[in-house]
Amino acid sequence: MKASSHDEFREFVAMRSTALLRLAVLLTGGDRHAAEDLLQIALMKAYGRWAHIEQPEAYIRQVMYRQQVNRWRLRRHRAETTVPVLPESSCEADAESDSELRIALWAALGRLTKRQRAVVVLRYFEDLPEAEVAALLRCPVGTVRSTAYRSLAKLRVLVPELGPEGHAEQMQPLSYTSKGIQG
Repeated sequence: MKASSHDEFREFVAMRSTALLRLAVLLTGGDRHAAEDLLQIALMKAYGRWAHIEQPEAYIRQVMYRQQVNRWRLRRHRAETTVPVLPESSCEADAESDSELRIALWAALGRLTKRQRAVVVLRYFEDLPEAEVAALLRCPVGTVRSTAYRSLAKLRVLVPELGPEGHAEQMQPLSYTSKGIQG
């Protein structure tokens, strides 16, 4: 790799790694270590092709989606499920109830199936169109639609605070930092 390409890659990683790590945490169901591994693999794959990539962020996101789907396929039966420890909130009443809702939503995302979680993350947190989600997950658009419908119904059952009027479009993205989950 040429020095200029190497510098461009380093600059890209410095600027976008936090957002990409947030996406990886959502895709891995909150497992910070698995998310770091997922992002590292995607960055390694991108580094080798950096000079030929036209849209680096889109390329890295696609590598992460596909890598995670491959992990799910390989690990059909997993004996353990890792769950991040969530911090207590000490904010005002409104902020506390909002934090509680976010924590409940975060936990509910972890209880969805892997495919359901992928569809919810890609459709509503990444705001991708159904056709693009279908292409990334290598399934028909109808499967994305039905999975999104069932996933949102399950989230409303798991988190009643969302209510029947709680539409996915109203969900705010979660971010994972060293201090815990924040909005």
